[in-house]
Amino acid sequence: MLGKPVSNPPNPWASAEIEYLDETPRSTLEIYEDHTREILSKNSSPDIPFTYSVNPYRGCMHACAYCYARPGHEYLSFGAGTDFETKIMVKMEAPALLRAAFERPSWKGDSLMFSGVTDCYQPLEASYRLTRGCLEVCAEYRNPLGIVTKAPLIERDIDVLQSLAKNARVGVMVSIPFWNQERARAIEPTVATPSRRIRTIERLAAAGIPVGVMTAPIIPGLNDEDMPQVLKAAREAGAQRAGYVLLRLPGSVKQVFEERVRAAMPLRAEKILNRIRETRGGALYQSEYGTRQTGEGLYAQTIANLFATTCRRLGLNGDDNPAQTPEAPTFRRPDKPGSQLALF
Repeated sequence: MLGKPVSNPPNPWASAEIEYLDETPRSTLEIYEDHTREILSKNSSPDIPFTYSVNPYRGCMHACAYCYARPGHEYLSFGAGTDFETKIMVKMEAPALLRAAFERPSWKGDSLMFSGVTDCYQPLEASYRLTRGCLEVCAEYRNPLGIVTKAPLIERDIDVLQSLAKNARVGVMVSIPFWNQERARAIEPTVATPSRRIRTIERLAAAGIPVGVMTAPIIPGLNDEDMPQVLKAAREAGAQRAGYVLLRLPGSVKQVFEERVRAAMPLRAEKILNRIRETRGGALYQSEYGTRQTGEGLYAQTIANLFATTCRRLGLNGDDNPAQTPEAPTFRRPDKPGSQLALF
């Protein structure tokens, strides 16, 4: 059971909704098996740097108030608030589906992102081990991949990542938006502390896994001041790269985020919301490609400059070279037992 619940905004696609006349009951964890027949999600957004992603789960127990993926739960006839945090879809056949996708002649070994709309290392992964199973398939087929996570649970799979890194490109980005532990707990209530996530960077780096830090999302007026400290701590722990994304509040996420901020930080909430509007043309969100990741205006530019300046000073992203020749493809299908090729 989670702590005090935030609201579950009405689902805009539902024909009816429930409204409680008394106190809203607490939400308890519910797990649903998702028997989808496809595991690869294809992205067509021009400002997202990957084409294919793997999401072993839908919904996320980390309960981050700012998660842009919340509205996706509305297409499952759930809500974007507490439902997203407690009604989790589990893709039980994920590793087998990934293997089947790799066996299709059309698959050429594109890099995969774990994950686009969930944290692939949320608490359920400790028992279901679906992400680990998918990584083992990637290692077998030498398929390159990247991972973005907040969870120290990834340390469990260092052995698989090391095996994969011998033959294919691997990269991990650990998400650490806050340095202030109290604020982090208010906005991302069931995630490990920032300092614990720094130790994850340290352990991945020590194991030879290319690792970086995502200071995302940057919430104007709240955690932009934390950015230099996060970047410094991550660099000292062994991070090689860094990235950031400005807070995105599409659809019902605006309501969930605003309610959480007003409840946790009543004296600071209006300042935060006004700062967000400064970076979004007076609104809480703009969806236009090209600016939705970075915002616009003087305050957004100040954040971008702070990030770039700090990264240069610390030596992060120093190997960026857009003209660099792409790495040779590593993907290959393993020989099947009994194949004549196995004789050579």
